[in-house]
Amino acid sequence: MTPLQLSRLVADAALDRKARNVVRIDLRGRTTLADFFVIGEGDTDRQVRAIAESMLEAAGAAGSHALSRAGLDEGSWICLDFDSVIGHVFLPGERAYYDLEGLWGPARRVRPRRLVVAAPTP
Repeated sequence: MTPLQLSRLVADAALDRKARNVVRIDLRGRTTLADFFVIGEGDTDRQVRAIAESMLEAAGAAGSHALSRAGLDEGSWICLDFDSVIGHVFLPGERAYYDLEGLWGPARRVRPRRLVVAAPTP
């Protein structure tokens, strides 16, 4: 699986658990750290953990396993290292405070291809 495909898979897994503001940051050619960051947020620590678990399960089912995991116990910022793709799941306040998107300023942001459409309210 290519890093691009893995980043899509991880982003889709986050969306499956209703992650908000999911973005993929294309880091290819900018750093040796990773090719993509996948960043999203959940409303509660429980949802943040569920999003991260969904990302881990989807990657594992595709044969990619996390080399390391951090923050699963706290649930305010979870970091999943899939080698070429690093997944970050935040509570909204933590995401704003650490501002990873701002740190990688000129890097290209790629929105997930899949859109989450809420059902109309009656």
